Amino acid sequence: MELSIHSLLANFAEDKLVAPKALEKKLGCEDSASIHRLQIALDALEKIGILAKERGKYRRVAESELVEGKLRCSSKGFCFAIQDQEGSEDIYIRESQLSNAWNGDRVLVKVTKEGRRRRSPEGEVRLILERSNPSVIAKVKQTEQGIRGVPLDDRLLFELDLQPNQTVSDPATAVDQLAHVQVVRYPLGQYPPLGTITQILGDDAQSAADTELVCCKYGFPRQFSEAALGQALPGKLKKADLKNRLDQRSHLTVTLGATALADTAISLESAGSDNWLLGVHIADVSHCISPDTPLDQEAYKRGLAVYLGEIALPLLPETLVAASFVPGEERFAISLLLTINPEGEVLEYEIQPSVIQVDHALTAEQVAADLPAKSALGSWLQQAQTLSQALRQQRHQRGSFDLNLAQNSLTCYSDEGLSKAIAIDSANPTRSMLSEFALLANQTLLSHLQALNVQAIYRVQSPPDALDVQELIKLATNLGIALSLANEDAVQPQDYQNFAAQLLESDLAPVLTELLLDTLRPATYSAVAGPHFSLAAVMGYGSIVSPLSRYADLLNQRVLQAIFADGRDRRTSRAKEKVNLRHSSCLGQVSWNVLPPDSQRDLEAAIAAAIPHLNEKERIAQQAIKDLEGLQKVKQMQQRTGEVFAGLITGIQSYGFFVEIAELIVEGLVHVSSLKDDWYEYRSRQQTLIGRKNRRQYRLGDRVEVQVKSVDYYRQQIDLLVVGGGSEASEEDLVEGTDANPESADPEI
Repeated sequence: MELSIHSLLANFAEDKLVAPKALEKKLGCEDSASIHRLQIALDALEKIGILAKERGKYRRVAESELVEGKLRCSSKGFCFAIQDQEGSEDIYIRESQLSNAWNGDRVLVKVTKEGRRRRSPEGEVRLILERSNPSVIAKVKQTEQGIRGVPLDDRLLFELDLQPNQTVSDPATAVDQLAHVQVVRYPLGQYPPLGTITQILGDDAQSAADTELVCCKYGFPRQFSEAALGQALPGKLKKADLKNRLDQRSHLTVTLGATALADTAISLESAGSDNWLLGVHIADVSHCISPDTPLDQEAYKRGLAVYLGEIALPLLPETLVAASFVPGEERFAISLLLTINPEGEVLEYEIQPSVIQVDHALTAEQVAADLPAKSALGSWLQQAQTLSQALRQQRHQRGSFDLNLAQNSLTCYSDEGLSKAIAIDSANPTRSMLSEFALLANQTLLSHLQALNVQAIYRVQSPPDALDVQELIKLATNLGIALSLANEDAVQPQDYQNFAAQLLESDLAPVLTELLLDTLRPATYSAVAGPHFSLAAVMGYGSIVSPLSRYADLLNQRVLQAIFADGRDRRTSRAKEKVNLRHSSCLGQVSWNVLPPDSQRDLEAAIAAAIPHLNEKERIAQQAIKDLEGLQKVKQMQQRTGEVFAGLITGIQSYGFFVEIAELIVEGLVHVSSLKDDWYEYRSRQQTLIGRKNRRQYRLGDRVEVQVKSVDYYRQQIDLLVVGGGSEASEEDLVEGTDANPESADPEI
C-alpha cells in the first residue's frame, strides 16, 4: 500500500497501542527504505502530538478540536474543509492557514473559531493526511526563476519548477505546450513544488485527445506494478480444491454481455409448482487475491474499474482471467441459489462456495437475434426474460424506479449505476436481465450479512433535497406537466416512479429525465446499513456481484468467506441446536457473534479504513466520466458556433439563466450582460428575471431560442445569446415581485 499519513493513521483505533512491526506488515513496508520512511512518519507524528509512544508502541492521541476533511478551494483562494459525515459543517480556511495544502487534499484541521448564525466555523490546516494531486495538467512557461508548469485548474494556486527526466530531458523544449506533469516533491517551506513532464499533450487543451486529457487530469494509472503483475495466481483446478464446494458444473450456465473479465454468471431451471431456481454465481476472487498482497494493494488503490469511452481502466489486470468466467472452463464461485415463485417473490435461498462451468457467453447481439425457442439456450433465454420481468415488477411494486437516460450518455450503468439512480435500459434486454438478477443478489446477500450481524459494506442513498424537487415541480408546472408529491413533508421513491412516467409523455422527455436524475443524491458506501432511495430498499442493500470491477464487492466477498470458514452455527460448542448459516432458514435465529472476535475486529478495521477511500474513488470516477462527456459536448458545440437552437430554461440566477438545448442535451449560460433590451431584475422567490420596462420575463421552464456565442473547451463553458422566446410577465407576476426582494441584474453593471 502506498504510504500516506491517512493510510498510516487508519491503523490506529480505540486508543490501542500498535507496534511498528504490525504497521510495517499492514502498510506493505518490506524493504529498508520503506521501513525508514515509515519510522520518519511515526517520529514526526509523535513530535507534533498526533501519536504518543509508550513501551516501543504507538497510540493515537484523541483531540476533540481536530476535524478531518477534504479541501475544496476556489480560484480566488477561498477554501473549505468538507467533512465526510453528511450534515456536518464545512470549515472555512483562509489562504494563509492552508500550510501548503492544495485543493482536494485530505487534511486534519484545527477549529479556531466556532460558527455562528450563517457564518461557517473557521480553522487552520494542522496536518496534510493525503495528497490528491500526484500529477497535474499544466502549461509550460519560461520565467525568471526557470521553466515552470502552471496548472490549468485555476483552483491549484501554485507553479511547479520543472526538472528533466527520461521522457523530457530538457523542459525548455516544452515551453508554451500543455503537459502532464508528475509531482516529485510537494512544497517544502519556502521552496516551490517540483515536477517532471511525463507527457506532452499539445499546444492547448483542445489539441489533446479528450480521453487523454481526462486520464491525465485525474491521474488514473494506466499500468499495473511489476509486483502486482508478478503475483502468482491459482492454476488449473485440482480434485482436492473441490472439497467443501457445491458442484454446479452440470447446470446450464451463461454470462450476459461481452466483457474481458466476466464475474457474474446465471443459471436458471424449473423448481416445480411453476417456481424457478435462479443461480447467481459470483467469481471467487477472494480465493485468488489475499489481503495486503501487491495485487490487493493495487486494487485498493484504484477502488473500481473506470470506463472512459474506448479506454478501460480496470480494477485488476487481465491476468485475473484465471478467476473470471470463460465458457468451457471450470471456475470457483460463490453461488446464491434462490427459489422464486411466478410473481417474483423469493421463497428461500442458500449461499454456497461452489465450482461452475459456463456454457455460453451471450452478447447483446445474440439476445436481440431471437434465438430459436426450441433450442435449450433459446428456451433458457425466454425463461430468463420472463423471470427478470417478474423481478422488475416486484421492484416497482415496492416503489423502485428506472430512468430512461439519453442514448448518448457515457455513464456505465450496471446493477445500480455508478452512484445515483438505477437505470435499466429496456432497449438492451441483456443489460436489463443482468441488472435485475444483480440487484436481487445484492439485496439478498447483504440483507443476509446484516441479519447475521457481521460487518459489511452497504450502499445507502438519502432522499433528494426537497427544495431541488420543488424546483423541478415548478419547472414542470410551467411546461404544463402537473407533478406533485404524495406527501408534501417527505419525498418518496414512489413519487419518482410517477414523475418518470409523466415526464416520458413530454416532447422534452430526455431533458426532463436528466434533470430528474440531477435531483438525486449520490449513493455512497457505509459501514452501517441504511435506506437506499432509488431502490426503495429500507435497509441492507450493498454491492457484491462485481468483485473484478469494485473493491467494495471484493471486501464483502471476504466477509462471506470468513463465515464459510469460521462462522459459528450455535451459541456455544456445547449447544445441540444449530442453524445453517448459509440458508435463509437461519434468519431471525442467530443471537450470538457469528465470527470469532479477532476475525470480526480485522474485518471491521479493514472496512472502516476503506469506506472513505472508496467513496472518494467513486466520486472521482463519476466526475471523470462527466468531464469526458462535457468535453465531447463542447467540442461538438464549437463546430456549431453561431447556430440557433430551441432550448429550455432550467435554472435562474442573478447573473443569468441556464438553457438546456433539447436537441443535443447540452447546457449553456445566457449572461444578463447579453440582455441589452432592458434592465432585468432577479426575483429568487419566483425563479424569474423580469424586465422593468418591457415586462419580458425569463422564468424556469420557459422555452427560448438561443444562439451559440462562444465555447471554452477546457472549462466546458458555453455562452449563449437569446434570440427569441421567454414570456410576458402578468400583472400578478409584477405585484408578487414587489415583496420578493428583487436583485438588480442591470446589463450595464
